[in-house]
Parts: sequence; structure tokens; C-alpha cells
Amino acid sequence: MGKIKVTHDCNGIEGLKVIEPAVFGDARGYFMETYNYNDFKEAGIDCQFVQDNQSASKKGVLRGLHFQINHPQDKLVRVVNGEVFDVAVDLREGSETFGKWFGIVLSAENKKQFFVPKNFAHGFIVLSDYAEFCYKVTDFYHPNDEGGILWNDPAIGVEWPMPEGMTQADLILSDKDKVHGGFDAYCKERGIVR
Repeated sequence: MGKIKVTHDCNGIEGLKVIEPAVFGDARGYFMETYNYNDFKEAGIDCQFVQDNQSASKKGVLRGLHFQINHPQDKLVRVVNGEVFDVAVDLREGSETFGKWFGIVLSAENKKQFFVPKNFAHGFIVLSDYAEFCYKVTDFYHPNDEGGILWNDPAIGVEWPMPEGMTQADLILSDKDKVHGGFDAYCKERGIVR
């Protein structure tokens, strides 16, 4: 392996992985491999990615917490411009960490990537003035397959850092993200007893 460093302990949530690529720099700039199937397979990430996505958002935008209902996706996410706080919530029924979350700062500067397996809710908040967010996924986008959990549901308790100079009241969310149900509603809808 050698080209990537992989952290497997993400608050004890099995399956989540933080990837740090080897960066080769000199006076001209830098080079790094952002994805190499063999290295990732050796690190326990043996996926067939079928789609790459990219989004741009301004400071204070919060996207999430999103999941796919019938077509779950593994995701490999990174930031190519700016800085975000990225979050994954375990929605795997029967998992010892069901309902637990992990968050990490991803930035163009730290070049970290975050692997989020299927059946996790995912979201992020933009901490910099502007951010570009890239992610590889293992299933195609199905517009009628989106689910969500309220980003600030106390039953999950994500500790979202606020962008400098902003409060929760200043955050920018989509209309859908403002009205998602909480974790208890998610469990009740699926007959899950916690």
C-alpha cells in the first residue's frame, strides 16, 4: 500500500474510514493519487464506483443528513476547494453503533478523504467562504429514492461547528432539509426498536 494512510477507528463506528493520500510536492506544486483501486482494496474498500459528483456551496450551507432508501451508495468524499465539516450517521439496523455519528474536517489543505459505506446518513456544513465538494458513489442517482433525517435532531446529537461569525439561525438549508423528521420518526417508520 504505502500511497495512502487509512484510519479505521472513527469513534468506534465500523466501516467508516479516513484516507490520507501521499502528497508529493516541490516548488512547482504537488501531485497525489486521489483514487487507486488496488490501494483502496488493500485498505478494505473494494467498491465499484459508477458516478462522480461535485457540488459548490458558500459559507454556512448545510446539506444533510441524507440517505438513499432502496439504492444505498458507498461514498468516497473529499474537498477540492475550501473546508467543510463532514458527518456520517450509522443507520445499519442491528449495528452496535446504530444512530451514532462521526464527523471530520475535510479541506483542500488537509486533502483527507472520507469513506462512508452504504446505509449511513451523510451531510456536511461549509466552514470556509466557499467550498467545492467531490464524491464518488457506487450506485447511480435515483431522484425518488432520497431520504433524510433532521440535521439537528437531539436524538443523534451531531455537534456541528458553526462557521466563523455565524449562528445556527444563519445557516442555509434547502426547504427539504428544514423539514426532515427526526431519528425517532425514522426508526418508527421502519419498525426499528432501539
